[in-house]
Amino acid sequence: MSTEMDIVDLRERGKTKDGTPLFSNRRLYVQFLAFGDCRDPEPLAQALEAFRQPGALYLDLNDPWGVGLVLFHEDPEFFTGEVRRFLNESPFGDLTFQPELAMFGRSYSIGYEWDLDEVLLQRPASRILDPGYPWAVWYPVRRTKAFEALPEPEKHDVLMDHGNIGKLFGKAGIAQDIRLSCHGMDRNDNDFIIGVVAKELVGASAVVQAMRKSLQTMHHLDNLGPFFTGRVFRQFPAQKEKR
Repeated sequence: MSTEMDIVDLRERGKTKDGTPLFSNRRLYVQFLAFGDCRDPEPLAQALEAFRQPGALYLDLNDPWGVGLVLFHEDPEFFTGEVRRFLNESPFGDLTFQPELAMFGRSYSIGYEWDLDEVLLQRPASRILDPGYPWAVWYPVRRTKAFEALPEPEKHDVLMDHGNIGKLFGKAGIAQDIRLSCHGMDRNDNDFIIGVVAKELVGASAVVQAMRKSLQTMHHLDNLGPFFTGRVFRQFPAQKEKR
């Protein structure tokens, strides 16, 4: 039975290889935004270079004047402060914002991870910034509400079945995924944000296709999408602090 402390404990959880519990209050917040009416992405890239924050700028595959922007930070106030000011004062402010493609999520742990910093911070950041994976698909996911009523062993099997597909493509060097929780942060009541980064477009497409056959997608999803598919125009690695 859950105690009050279990309910209000906001820490991410993991455990060492010998089973010792691990906890962390650190996590990465990730924002994806899309814009239209962009005739030339170079001024956007130059503005992002000057902004000196890690992220990636994409060219929209399905909109010849569209771009996508992903930024990440440990502090959510970064997005309502620095990012908001930057977007209003930079060439992004002259573009047409596409709210239907806006996504915001946070990294999370499942409970068995033995390196929480790697899972919560390093892994999502490195996958977004990896130059070897220039293609990306970003989309939201909403589970059926009945999923939470499943017995824990059955939920575990469903999640492992879905996660193993991503691991298969990752081990083959074809694609990697970024999984983010967006509960209460998504205007359409979605539960998760998924980013798939791939070496080639066919690899990203194949991941989504393979996911269609997972137990979660077939039986426990209420909605997928809308999808943003694009190719990296420029990536912006984290700036090293000067000593």
